[in-house]
Amino acid sequence: MPKELVAVSPRQPVLQEYQESAILEGQVRIQVDFGAPKRGSEMTMYYGNRNAKFPMGLGNMCVGRIVEKGDGVDGFEIGDRVACHGHLRETHIRSAGQLLSMSERMTWKEAVCYDPAHFALASIRDGQVRLGDRVAIFGLGAIGQVTAQMAKLAGADLVAVVDPIRIRRQVALNAGVDIAIDPSSENVEQVLKDATGGLGVDVAIETSAVYQALDQAIRGLAFNGTVVVAGWAKECTGGLDLGAVAHFSIPNLIFARANSDPNRDHPRWDFTRIRHHCWQWLSAGKINCEEIVSPVVSFAEAAEAYQEMDLHPERSVKLGVSFGDG
Repeated sequence: MPKELVAVSPRQPVLQEYQESAILEGQVRIQVDFGAPKRGSEMTMYYGNRNAKFPMGLGNMCVGRIVEKGDGVDGFEIGDRVACHGHLRETHIRSAGQLLSMSERMTWKEAVCYDPAHFALASIRDGQVRLGDRVAIFGLGAIGQVTAQMAKLAGADLVAVVDPIRIRRQVALNAGVDIAIDPSSENVEQVLKDATGGLGVDVAIETSAVYQALDQAIRGLAFNGTVVVAGWAKECTGGLDLGAVAHFSIPNLIFARANSDPNRDHPRWDFTRIRHHCWQWLSAGKINCEEIVSPVVSFAEAAEAYQEMDLHPERSVKLGVSFGDG
């Protein structure tokens, strides 16, 4: 029987067998070749928060090929390479409308960065990053990595990134950012002010949901600049002092979430348009995802790797899973 990765209770991932179902009209069966979990909201649920229910499937995106096709499916054939949302399991059944068709040049790593790209694009747009702006990205998980690259695509003159994990900073540097700051050993505010002639950055985008990082984002900001709060934060129990700087520098705090329609630019922009552009750009290779999805483990190792991702975030950026030869 095929297997899937599930959490049977908080922080207890296992590979377990499941019974496959018959496909219905309008559906296809996908044999999964690759996949990836996400950190953010998925890990919050994994800890048992946000009304989590167990057993819970673990994982976010899968890439594979269609191996069975029901009646009434148009636009897809047996053998087509596709991507879809879904937890890590050997097969998925999806309706045609849930599938993303992959071009021959598109890599599986680009495909599994589709979900983080949504929130990166929403952050860039809601922060109104413009040609010539100086931008800082706080937190270098997959969302932060893609956000940094999109800031460059948007025409930012300076892109700085902030994260205490060395390998994540190096991935961002390899992708073309200008400055990578270690907040555990450097004064973030001072580095950002020095890099901008004492002014601070025009836009700071905080993706980590860490209040100390939000505090640093505000401190490194130019007068009346914009802070985009993109991370899904929990209750603040420390690390943020709005009276120290924000009361005087009057930052604009913008909360960004891609799939909260109506969009700020409604009706011109909505989540459908965000998804379309993200897939289009990933398909065209505009976002470098090769080093973002690291490490890559076999599906047999997925439960142990998921625990490792949780306990040792310093060892990974975005975990990738291979189900075989692909």
